[in-house]
Amino acid sequence: MAAATEPLPASPDAINDDILRVLEPPSKTYVLGVLFCGALVACGVSAFLYQVYWGFGVTGLNHPVMWGLYITTFVFWVGIAHAGTLISAILFLFRAKWRNAVNRGAEALTVFSVLTAALFPLLHLGRAWKFYFILPYPNQRGLWVNFKSPLLWDVFAIGTYTIISILFFIVGLIPDIGAARDRVRDWRRHLYRVLAMGWRGTSEQWRAHSRSVLHLSGLATPLVLSVHSVVSWDFATSVVPGWHTTIFAPYFVAGAIFSGIAMVITILIPVRQAFGLQAYLRDVHFDNMGKLILITSSIVGYAYGMEYFMAWYSANPYEQMSFWYRGFGHYWWATWTMIICNVIVPLPLWFKRMRVNLAFMWIVSIFINIGMWFERFVIIMTSLSHEYDPAAWGYYFPSWVEWTILVASVAFVLFLFLIFLRMFPVIAIQEVKELHYEEAH
Repeated sequence: MAAATEPLPASPDAINDDILRVLEPPSKTYVLGVLFCGALVACGVSAFLYQVYWGFGVTGLNHPVMWGLYITTFVFWVGIAHAGTLISAILFLFRAKWRNAVNRGAEALTVFSVLTAALFPLLHLGRAWKFYFILPYPNQRGLWVNFKSPLLWDVFAIGTYTIISILFFIVGLIPDIGAARDRVRDWRRHLYRVLAMGWRGTSEQWRAHSRSVLHLSGLATPLVLSVHSVVSWDFATSVVPGWHTTIFAPYFVAGAIFSGIAMVITILIPVRQAFGLQAYLRDVHFDNMGKLILITSSIVGYAYGMEYFMAWYSANPYEQMSFWYRGFGHYWWATWTMIICNVIVPLPLWFKRMRVNLAFMWIVSIFINIGMWFERFVIIMTSLSHEYDPAAWGYYFPSWVEWTILVASVAFVLFLFLIFLRMFPVIAIQEVKELHYEEAH
């Protein structure tokens, strides 16, 4: 059902009241949601401890598939993290006003997703307590990291992206934390006093804040292209059939934006309905995000077709066999799930009435999230399990330990977002006020 577009409230004080109402004492449903997500995270921690105790043999990893669900999920969460940077930084530089109401939720999702992604290389290490071996620092062991290793590239890419994303998120929050500080009366007021860093809304502070956001936007924008390009090089710099191709960098970047926007929609539609934010998260926002999904879905679908075309045109039997196996081999079910979810399901969004139908948009976004996870699964599993030598072919299927940790990662992101909802404004108050002023004049 399509929700009607509501005008913004008549006064800035009404905007404060509506958005800060989300910070009021939580309902029973909210508490149950937090507890449920917390329980799933605890299950994931228990599965990880079980893996640490018994060793990597409890996973489904085996020769020749030594990159499994952990690396698949790592790439997935790195992709999800791109939505916040796109909406907050790139659209800010292009002065797209519709981003004002959705940027805060997207930024929070970016931070939580990139922190979750950073956990999976540690899970994949086996001996997670040796993680410092991959950090380039002077040490008495006489060892130095291998700068040719994709694992090290990921450390630099994820580390840089995490720092910039957190800085962008915190700087953007400062004016709204100041507004919340003046409104709440419980223990959070002391926390907001510290986090607001003396914000009083003076003209000098606003000038400094505007410059900071502009400079951070300029720093964050190249990261949208560079970070997921580096992640794609984990695959493209190898000589594995199906991986060794120059299309991977733009293909991965488009897929990251595609999945990230879908996850923002998945998160924000329930928030809109649960907290009565229809006047702020309006039809135009979901209409524009639906258009972004259409663009990136088209790019991803084109990349799927070009992969098969290049395999055929290369006349390389190993490439051709790899892609035949991808579509009709043991993992055919994952490949066709990927194609249906990422290419076929978004097609109705060409019609505006479907883009503003929030129930339909929410369902489509969930299918896209599933499809994009399977995309990474297909890329990794089909190529590694079916390389050059038939004697080394194998089959991989994740164990219960890996599935439990995957579910726990989703619960962890939702848990962090639910906590964020009750601690900080989910909509950028000051930016919505700017939009209100422009509409009023």
